[in-house]
Amino acid sequence: MGLAGDALDNALCESFFATLETELIGRRRFATLAGARREVFGFIDGFYNTRRSHSALGYISPADFEELHRAG
Repeated sequence: MGLAGDALDNALCESFFATLETELIGRRRFATLAGARREVFGFIDGFYNTRRSHSALGYISPADFEELHRAG
């Protein structure tokens, strides 16, 4: 951990929120707060954490990464 306000501590979070804004929020308008919450949850649980390729995992999805390591 760096000092308070250190940009490196926030890099992962900033990257996630940039992706969320670019791929979901920036492309849509939501009629209700509940609808927005559902869509954000669906993005995180149904796409970001399962199917989206991640550079930290060698550009494969977390689901594929886990499957590779479960088999080996």
